[in-house]
Amino acid sequence: QVQLVESGGGLVQAGGSLRLACAASGIIVSSNAMYWYRQAPWKPREFVAIISRSGSTDYRDSVKGRFTISRDNAKDTVYLQMNNLKPEDTAVYYCHAQTFWGQGTQVTVSS
Repeated sequence: QVQLVESGGGLVQAGGSLRLACAASGIIVSSNAMYWYRQAPWKPREFVAIISRSGSTDYRDSVKGRFTISRDNAKDTVYLQMNNLKPEDTAVYYCHAQTFWGQGTQVTVSS
């Protein structure tokens, strides 16, 4: 049984930082492409970042230079370090792999 459990969300002022974590069970993160998505109220879910099996990464343009995706293979955990947060980053952030999604963690950035 695959489970993806996100944590680390919260309320932060603009310019602040948060680090999200996605703890995976039932899959091996280093053997899968792992994604972060986000969904703001009344908006469709959107891609944020990916770390491939090889470790290469990619990001949506609006977070490039501010967000960093990484993984800890020993812990089967994927991280999203978010710096210089902006109010438009406010959303529920989801971890995704294969056909599985986590429950999400709320990130709120105040101006």
